[in-house]
Parts: sequence; C-alpha cells; structure tokens
Amino acid sequence: MKIAHWKAAKLMACATAALLGASCCGIARAADLAAKYPRMAPIEAYLMDRIQEIALARSAAPDSISHDATILVLGRHGYETAVKGSNGFVCMVERGWVGALDWPEMWNPRIRGADCYNAPAARSVLPLAEIRTNAFLAGHGTAEIIENIKTALRTKQVPSLEPGAMSYMMSKDSYLTDDDDHDMPHLMFFMPIADPAVWGASAAGSPVGSGAYWFSSRTGKTKINDLPPMTVFTVEVATWSDGTPASMHRM
Repeated sequence: MKIAHWKAAKLMACATAALLGASCCGIARAADLAAKYPRMAPIEAYLMDRIQEIALARSAAPDSISHDATILVLGRHGYETAVKGSNGFVCMVERGWVGALDWPEMWNPRIRGADCYNAPAARSVLPLAEIRTNAFLAGHGTAEIIENIKTALRTKQVPSLEPGAMSYMMSKDSYLTDDDDHDMPHLMFFMPIADPAVWGASAAGSPVGSGAYWFSSRTGKTKINDLPPMTVFTVEVATWSDGTPASMHRM
C-alpha cells in the first residue's frame, strides 16, 4: 500500500533525527529509552561479521557510488579500513554513539546506520565521528570527548566543515531506532547553520527535515560553547539504494 507523502516524510524525519539525537517520541519516551540503555554494552554487542558489515555499508548508496567507495568496519578500538576505494566516498555502518551526544539510544546495541559520506564530508565530518568512537571505546566520557573535539578543531587536526558535505542513507537494512526500525531513504546535508528554519526544515509540506549534530536537548546545548554550529538537513528520496520503491518496503 502506498505511503502518504506526509507520513513518509514524518517517518524519515523521525528516524533520521533519532540517529542524530533529536527526539520525535516525546520526553517520557526518551526517558524510557535512556533508562533502557543507561551505559555501553560489552563491545561484542556492537561488532558485526566483517563481510556482512561491508555489504551493509555499501547499501547506504547506489552501487554506482558505493562500488568504488572506501569501506570502514568497526573494530574493538575504532573504525578500520576494510576496502580502499578510489572515488572519494567513504561508507560505514554507524552505531548509536555517532549521533547527538545526549541521544537516549546512544548505547542501543541494535543501532546499525548505513551511511556513505562524499569527499567533503569524509574529510570534515567523518573525523568527528571517529574521535567520539575511539574515545568511547577507550572508556572516555562525554565531557572529555567534547574537549577532544574542540582541541582537534582548534589545532586543525580536523578541518572546518567543508562546503558541499553530504551523505547517502538509502539502505533498506539500516536500524536507526527502537521507535521506527527503518528509515525512509534520504540524503543528509551538513551545514554550519544554527536555525533549521533557514531551509524551511519541518515546515508543513516540506520534504526537508533536520537534526542537531552536537546535542539535541536544551540542557545539552548549553555544553556546546566554542563548538561551531552544525545542523544536519535531511531530504527524502523515492527509492532505496537498490532502486526499489521505498513504499514497497515494510515499515
């Protein structure tokens, strides 16, 4: 049965915002999820079979893009290069801690978000995900990670957000949240913008959604002093990466 446009947009926006950390489920539901996942599970819960992880990572984008992309897989100490690509794209399967740092499902071991960054995003957004991944796996806390990121940006170990940074999230096999076990296929655009209304995000009838990159809650946002503004805009597309219509996939 065909999904109404508004419903599809809501599902896409909520699932994508979930991985980014924005709450679509309300304060009470967020509190329940935080209680369900209060701390990091054993590392084994987040690891995948290497071949399966490579396949899931590639499914983030159409084969014309992901076939020649670099593929990262999660190891015990961080992401490792499993396949060296040639087209500048980098595909990976993100876990919950790559989302906003106050997302209640950060430690949900079921999260598997297939994502494929273009070259500008691979150079300027991916390193931020790697910093937090390495630090969390080493047992560091959020406050220390924030300082690590600030230092990396200040010393240019990580470049400023590059124009044109975007990524593909078009895998029908991703699992982004316990609230909606599938996302709608979409593209993400990383922008140095504090107010999503500049893009008309989440306005009635708009295909554009948005999520905060650093923190989503009001309390969390007080911690981002000295961090550059970054909003992740999402735009839905009609098909999954394999070309099948999104409306034909189970929701």
